[in-house]
Amino acid sequence: MNNDCYVIAEVGLNHNGDFELAKKLIDVAFDARVDAVKFQKRTVSMLAIKSVLDAEDNRFPELGKTYGEIRERHEFNAQEYQVLKIYAEKKGLDFIVTAFDCDAVDFLIDLGVNKFKLASHSLTNIELLKYLSKKNVDTILSTGMSSIEEIDTAIKIFIENRASLKIMHCVSSYPTPPDECNIRMMLKLKEKYQLPTGYSGHEIGFLPTLVAVSMGAELIERHFTLDNNMVGFDHKMSLNPGELKAMVIQIREIQKIKGTGKKIVSETEWVTRKKYHVSVASKEFIKKGSILVESMIAYKNPGTGIPAKDLNKVLNKTARVDIEKDVLISIEMFE
Repeated sequence: MNNDCYVIAEVGLNHNGDFELAKKLIDVAFDARVDAVKFQKRTVSMLAIKSVLDAEDNRFPELGKTYGEIRERHEFNAQEYQVLKIYAEKKGLDFIVTAFDCDAVDFLIDLGVNKFKLASHSLTNIELLKYLSKKNVDTILSTGMSSIEEIDTAIKIFIENRASLKIMHCVSSYPTPPDECNIRMMLKLKEKYQLPTGYSGHEIGFLPTLVAVSMGAELIERHFTLDNNMVGFDHKMSLNPGELKAMVIQIREIQKIKGTGKKIVSETEWVTRKKYHVSVASKEFIKKGSILVESMIAYKNPGTGIPAKDLNKVLNKTARVDIEKDVLISIEMFE
């Protein structure tokens, strides 16, 4: 990862199982100039017990009658995922997928996916952590709704398997109220684990995300949608296309504002410096052959002459010419 903030546009479930809508969302991500687009993959039969999957679910009648049906509606097959992956990568976007189970990991690796995400609720899925950490892929782990001890355990698994890992501070509240965002926790995670660290936000709007970037987030993840009024799980707390683009623009501006941390005089500063810094000037008329002493000089702008720190270059030297009062002194005036 370079010094820039890596921005992940989370499609998640906002394609509603519509392949063409998924492609349109990739187009939106590309237009917003993010770094990566992210999808999700579940083996629905492994997601929950049968009674939960078969339970009646009236939230989104257009997408299914039971929880299991709704989840199945959102799953793409291998061919569809392969097309989406190629479509995204041809646009220069990294293709990341959240795997929710070991079968999903195998499904994705068979398709050539090498950048994975683990959702916050997978942080305690020891079987999945161990399985993915042995696959030699880049992984990002969200840390919502977990204790420090649980995060310790998860990260230890990846360290023991020498696996690439980045972590994200996350609050698993949809949407997250501003007073629960707790962005300082991101810094605590960075300090404690010494891993690339970022923020996965679920707030309305994106102010907390910008705060995270200003505080040093190395990666950012945000859900986005074509329309906040669409039927489905995450549309209402997602960014619309205009918001996603505006967020990325402001993230890049924050990066410029934060700068390099190196102290330099910029080109624009040089203009002001030359105008207002002081130089060595004659306090009185100095006759040719006179020895220059400190009582003969003053310090005045512009700053295009000899700076005060270089006074020794002319002090106690003999004037080669007559020097008028109240002019900048130059080295060439002395011998």
